[in-house]
Amino acid sequence: MVQYEVTVFTGDRLNSTTLNNVFIKLVGTDGESDRTWLMGLKGASSFVRGAVSKFKVSCPTSLGNLLLIELDKKSLPLFPEDAWFCAKVEVKSPEGNIYSFPIYRWIADSKVHRFRDGKALRVFEDNHHLGRYSRQQEIQQREEDYRWDAYAEGIPHSMKAENPSSLPYEVQFSFTKTTEFLYTASTGLTELKLKGLDNCKEKWDNIDSIDRVFCCKKTDISEYVQEHWKEDAFFGYQFLNGVNPMLIQLCTALPSNFPVTDDMVFPHGQCSLADEMKKGNIFLCDYKRLDGVKANTINGKKQYLMTPLVLLHKAPDDKLMPIAIQLKQTPSDDNPIFLPTDSEYDWLIAKIFVRSADFSEHQLNVHLLRTHLLAEVFAVSLLRNVPMVHPLYKLLKPHTRYSLQVNLLARSLLISKTGSFTQFAASGGEGMFTILQRSVSSMTYSSLCMPDDIAERGVEAVPNFYYRDDGLKIWDIIHRFVQGILSYYYKTDSEVEQDSELQKWILDIFEHGFLSQAETGIPQTFTCVTELVKFVTMVIFTCSAQHAAVNYGQYDYGGWMPNTPISLQRPPPTTKGTTSEATMLATFPDVNVTVQGMATVWLLSKQSSDFVPLGQYPEEHFTEEIPRKILKDFQMELEDLSLVIKARNKRLEIPYTYMDPSEIENSMAI
Repeated sequence: MVQYEVTVFTGDRLNSTTLNNVFIKLVGTDGESDRTWLMGLKGASSFVRGAVSKFKVSCPTSLGNLLLIELDKKSLPLFPEDAWFCAKVEVKSPEGNIYSFPIYRWIADSKVHRFRDGKALRVFEDNHHLGRYSRQQEIQQREEDYRWDAYAEGIPHSMKAENPSSLPYEVQFSFTKTTEFLYTASTGLTELKLKGLDNCKEKWDNIDSIDRVFCCKKTDISEYVQEHWKEDAFFGYQFLNGVNPMLIQLCTALPSNFPVTDDMVFPHGQCSLADEMKKGNIFLCDYKRLDGVKANTINGKKQYLMTPLVLLHKAPDDKLMPIAIQLKQTPSDDNPIFLPTDSEYDWLIAKIFVRSADFSEHQLNVHLLRTHLLAEVFAVSLLRNVPMVHPLYKLLKPHTRYSLQVNLLARSLLISKTGSFTQFAASGGEGMFTILQRSVSSMTYSSLCMPDDIAERGVEAVPNFYYRDDGLKIWDIIHRFVQGILSYYYKTDSEVEQDSELQKWILDIFEHGFLSQAETGIPQTFTCVTELVKFVTMVIFTCSAQHAAVNYGQYDYGGWMPNTPISLQRPPPTTKGTTSEATMLATFPDVNVTVQGMATVWLLSKQSSDFVPLGQYPEEHFTEEIPRKILKDFQMELEDLSLVIKARNKRLEIPYTYMDPSEIENSMAI
């Protein structure tokens, strides 16, 4: 008889413990063990949270090289079947070899679950000794667990699930995450409800009344926003470092529907638009995607969603200043071009309509579509097509954490017929799907890759663009990490082409995420290592850094409603000189709309206590020495960048923290 020493690591998560009996079978190249009850000296405490327990498994002869293990559990009489979170299993063979089996899965039933040795294998490296334990069986099960669904026509497909409890255990929130999410959601309006504001359908009568609500919840930046929201320099700053840094582009020629003249913007003749455009000092933000969208009806009142064109000028002090705003796409006498030289409230109301349009562009295109919906597609395709033993699964699984349940909740609580966005945003309801469909049609692969996007928009040199500066550094660090990992497993381009699981992953993404639109530039197949590395870099960047940049500042910049109105209930002025403070207050959303918007962006900006920063991988999926070294180098580079960003932020009037690696979540978890 020979003996195998088995070490079982139970995860350190709340409710990880099982009181069921646990059984194991070892499968090797030369045979397999009997199904063995893991009964140790610790007894019932062998599989409690955080436990590391050792057991012996006896076999008549050596099993050769271990290939996989089988785990199952049975409930005891009088004890219910429970869910057990097993982190990993290590097995020491009689020959002294150590085999590691990463698991990091909830085992909630009495079925047999099979797990491979931790060395990552591409499809053509699979071992013929596995026989009936083929990875195809795993994929078939995953195809049943993770099915595609079409939530609405013309937008990326989602995972089919009725509610959070119907999701597979491995992608559900932890107990901690669930508890904190429900608490934050349920208490977001508590103070406002106590003040009777959540059902108040009246208009605001003065700015001080808004402040009394806003003072319930403040951040350092939201207080700064409250103090500076009227200022032109701050208005321009937000196009670079607010929650939507994705729209601004270099202007080399004025759009034909934006007839701005030199006399309008440079009345003293100190310079000309043509000269300033040649110098690269003129920038444009165009909200044409919103043109013709049917605005919502809220509290029985028609709302207004404009489609502005905004011209900005880089001043000699490097500040980005707005110099002209047109609120509708078609020039006409009743569509004036507003200027900084206009009356205080004419100019301010024009900026308010821009900020409200930016809310819709940001929420639906930049935030929902280009991070949340795409992250779900990347995750579902991974879980459907790529087995746990594959290097791509090991690389991307940490970046899918919580994203499926987050999106399921978003569809239920935010964009459903009774969702808060549908009910209280100007672009909610029918308009929401129009904007999403247009956004999908205009989305390109290059716009998802930060270096390409920055170059295409011509904003490589605009000063004080911290989203760009920090983001490009993070992109490069992620790219080096991905290149190191994938180059370890794929030595030649032909190995990439031959990997059928890899090819199924990208084809599913092309079909279900980009709706088979070849004009997006999204690859349908991978033909080389370089192409694969770039795409996987984009996936990780989208699910982590890009989401952090467009998500975590939502309350900072939107908590003070006048800076980012969720909706506006009066049309903009058609002639100048007709706007006053009273007009502005009457244009703002009603009290209940304001407080619902505040509560929503507060929830969406809230990190949970089980936050995992970019580069930290509590689950050790890679067991080989070289990938583990590459991961360590990745973590060190991110730590160094974090220190640089923190030092820079100490010198800034408004710190830009959203791209600090220590503040970026490893996955789209909120």
